[in-house]
Amino acid sequence: MSEATRKGDAVFSHLGDAVRSALSDRGFTTPTEPQRRAIPPIADGTDALVIAPTGSGKTETAMLPVFDAIEGNPPDGIAALYVTPLRALNRDMRDRLEWWGETLDLEIDVRHGDTTQYRRQQQAENPPDVLVTTPETLQAILTGEKLREGLADVAHVVVDEVHELAAAKRGAQLTVGLERLRELAGPFQRIGLSATVGDPAEVGRFLTGDRGCSIVEIDAGSDIEIDVVRPSIEERDENVAGEIVTDAEVASHVRKIDELIDTHESTLVFVNTRQTAEALGSRLKEYGTDVGIHHGSLASDARVEVEDAFKDGDLDALLCTSSMELGIDVGRVDHVVQYNSPRQVSRLLQRVGRAGHRRDRTSAGTIVTTSPDETFEALAIARMARAGEVEPAAIHHGSRDTVANQIAGVVMDLGEADARRAYEIVTRAYPFGDISEAVFREIVRELADNRVVWLEEDADELSKRRGTWQYFYHNLSMIPDEATYDVADGTSGRQVGTLDERFVVNFAAPGEVFIQGGEMWRITEIDEDDETVHVTPVGDPAGEVPSWTGQEIPVPYDVAQEVAEIREIAADQLRAGGDPESVARHLAGRYDADEATIRSALEQIEYHEGPVPGPNRIVVEFEGRDVVLNAAFGHMVNETLGRLLSALLGQRTGSSVGLDVDPYRISLEVPRNVTAGDVVDVLKSTDPAHVKGLIELSLKNADALKFRLAQVATKFGALKNWRGRGSNRFGRDRLLEALEGTPIYDEALRELIHEKLDIGRTSELLREIQSGEVALETVGGRTAIGRGGRSGSKELLAPENADASVIQTLKERIQADRVILFCVHCEAYKTTKPVKRVRDQPQCPECGSTRIAALNPWDEETVTAVKADEKDDEQERRTKRAHQAADLVQSHGKQAIIALAGRGVGPTNAARIINKLRENEDDFYRDILAREREYARTRSFWE
Repeated sequence: MSEATRKGDAVFSHLGDAVRSALSDRGFTTPTEPQRRAIPPIADGTDALVIAPTGSGKTETAMLPVFDAIEGNPPDGIAALYVTPLRALNRDMRDRLEWWGETLDLEIDVRHGDTTQYRRQQQAENPPDVLVTTPETLQAILTGEKLREGLADVAHVVVDEVHELAAAKRGAQLTVGLERLRELAGPFQRIGLSATVGDPAEVGRFLTGDRGCSIVEIDAGSDIEIDVVRPSIEERDENVAGEIVTDAEVASHVRKIDELIDTHESTLVFVNTRQTAEALGSRLKEYGTDVGIHHGSLASDARVEVEDAFKDGDLDALLCTSSMELGIDVGRVDHVVQYNSPRQVSRLLQRVGRAGHRRDRTSAGTIVTTSPDETFEALAIARMARAGEVEPAAIHHGSRDTVANQIAGVVMDLGEADARRAYEIVTRAYPFGDISEAVFREIVRELADNRVVWLEEDADELSKRRGTWQYFYHNLSMIPDEATYDVADGTSGRQVGTLDERFVVNFAAPGEVFIQGGEMWRITEIDEDDETVHVTPVGDPAGEVPSWTGQEIPVPYDVAQEVAEIREIAADQLRAGGDPESVARHLAGRYDADEATIRSALEQIEYHEGPVPGPNRIVVEFEGRDVVLNAAFGHMVNETLGRLLSALLGQRTGSSVGLDVDPYRISLEVPRNVTAGDVVDVLKSTDPAHVKGLIELSLKNADALKFRLAQVATKFGALKNWRGRGSNRFGRDRLLEALEGTPIYDEALRELIHEKLDIGRTSELLREIQSGEVALETVGGRTAIGRGGRSGSKELLAPENADASVIQTLKERIQADRVILFCVHCEAYKTTKPVKRVRDQPQCPECGSTRIAALNPWDEETVTAVKADEKDDEQERRTKRAHQAADLVQSHGKQAIIALAGRGVGPTNAARIINKLRENEDDFYRDILAREREYARTRSFWE
């Protein structure tokens, strides 16, 4: 007997005869590593968390002992639940489960939102032995009268992709759902399956309600190979069509990706935004590469079509976003390309883990980088991935709208419930163990006030009322209920695709440009009633600036710190006399990149003058009104620290402070009377204990909070059928005012902070600055590292240097754009007209004044603000901006109006453009274009 067979027999001996016989029929002789280590404790009935790479047999690891436990003597009801975050179960996985069911005479069925009414009725009348479902559908079936009877027999629950759920509200909701199931079925075995987890013990507590579990972890990093490559730039590149691509750098990226696709049989190409997927797909098709595009904005049938085409070998590659990170079945993949830094270790492991899903294959991938920042970042992430240093899951502890949702669920389960019992059920779930009775009572009262449940105050009794059923089934999911807008081509009438409501609310306006389906489109009209965005194709893509950018994936603190460490080591060696080639060789010995790639990144350090920012050194540089803190603490800390500085400096000066953040820099645009010394003073004098309060105060007027507030209010039943754009009709400001001080406001604030900020680490950083553990140095002028900017911002269809066609297109667009002309002197004159029809020196026909503000056509609120007798802070800000615009128009006439018509330019930047005193008209427009690109690149979620 071979050693492999002996080990297989030893592991599989924990299973009964029927399952072992089926294993033999299936050709299983040797267990995979997860099966070898996890089957014994699972077969013994122990709760378990199995962490192993995709394709290593995790499903069978969990289900073989479950099948064995129920085979031969299944209960009348449902014996096991298999919970997956994917509504459409991986087809390969479903085939495998159904094979086991047929072989062992067990019925396996699937239940999700698209299951037919007929099939649901069959499941209620005759429950399957194993039910595969989603977290949301579990919420629904827990309240169904007949299915509750079937669920009473559940003895095993398997939760797939538990890492994905642990970091989401739908996962927090699931943990309470499992406690509600426990009320019905009694204790049951819990098995979690995960690809990558940074803190297994914490995820184990999430899974089991902190009741302990066996953790089986297979090191994903030991079986991956990752190369980091920054392509070299050639002078020019001629594509298949014979057209010369003017942006040589972007051409080199596309050429390298095409080369990687060509040298492998089956390649997944991951990108970080849908826009990049569309743009890169368009470029690769010009090279003659047969690629499919896969992202969340595409219709589900379009996604399935490209999945099948890729699986059948009809495509050379599949271009995808995070839509392909989970276990969607696309067959064998032999290589993964990541374009731009993956920004997180977990993402890299999940993505590269899709390649080489065979026991004799290592998962292989290539990261294609575009700048020094990105190269250093990719080097750090690749090393951390190989070492298994994964980010912890950001569990949503204490989310109040989830508690509200689950209080209604408990009432639906029981008809009526003592508030104490509801509290005990909810707080048994790990994310809610710290919810106090006082907070719970506030949430209950809010639900009662919103007519979601009936509260008998004297008896502390909760019961159903007429609105309970409707509320609960409208809020089965904790994913915000956002509308999807159809994108319709106004020329042909065909549907181009769809857009998320969040983007339409916060971005879309007539004239804006975006990419979809590999083509560029300009918005002509937004029909809110029909939820349709009407567009026209952009005739000359090379002459346009896409103004739509996606939300950045945050780079974690530890990654940014290692980037700073690499820079510091390289700088020390260079300044000690080492030549760049030897430093590159040294770093190539530790990191996964060729010397040429590392050498190209070192140029940033070679040209840097002054102290180099490091893991424990912040370098503050300043020039004019620009102050940059070179601070390598990742997105969330830098966002928190940047907002703190912006708020406190603004408070000191009474002026607004511009803010832009990336993982390595905090860029401030300050009033002229603010110096770098003022910034240092704020860092050294701000009490770390006050950070939380100051940040909460700074968020109060953020549009992001108001948008989130409406979503959370819907989850509390305070708003019915909310739609983001429609909320403007009653005013988000009034909504904020009405809900401040309620659990709804507290939750909206908590969620924003949880997703975007790191208050704890920022407070600690301030303490370290003030104690001297983190050095603070200042330099006059800008440095090479300080000018480095965000590495992943360049989009493929936005050439860096504007040629004549770009400038001509920009001129035509601005001249055709409409502006509101409003007299700030008499406040009686207002008109809207195209820029080309505005006089060289506009004058008010009512009072003769030349103080005419030029405003965007959708900025009626500013006109209202100027006319208001009593103004709030936002109205004061708008009024100040209108007067600044009027001052510019009075001094510079139509030149100012043209500058102000630029996308996201505003009075401050318009003044800077005008003050350059450009004699050449094209250079003047180039300055406007540069500001538009900067605005498109840095437009942040906080806007």
